[in-house]
Amino acid sequence: MEKLSANTNALNWFEIPVTDTARAKKFYENIFGIQMETNEMMGMEMTSFPFTMEPNGKVSGALVKGPMHKPSMDGAVIYLNANPTIQTVVDKIEAAGGKVIMPKTLINDDIGYMAFFVDTEGNRIGLHAGA
Repeated sequence: MEKLSANTNALNWFEIPVTDTARAKKFYENIFGIQMETNEMMGMEMTSFPFTMEPNGKVSGALVKGPMHKPSMDGAVIYLNANPTIQTVVDKIEAAGGKVIMPKTLINDDIGYMAFFVDTEGNRIGLHAGA
């Protein structure tokens, strides 16, 4: 296994805690225009973002309902990919039941834009995109 370096992802997997799997699944499918699949794994409900099992594939994660997963506005923040245009995702958040807490904001011309929202479960989540 390759060690962490400039050529590897610092993130391997992420889990977003949920209390209502169906509600959270509907929210994320709506704002990103994706299909997610829910499975039972190790006593938890896991609803996966699209991913591949191929080596060196893209980083992905899941919505997780389990005893060690509690939604929160505090702690680590993950930034989900809102490419190609962040505003397209931001515009769907409130209609889907979330709340925008920081609108599309320019980081700088090289890095692009960011935004923050609170999902239907009470998690603070970041978005990032080049435009």
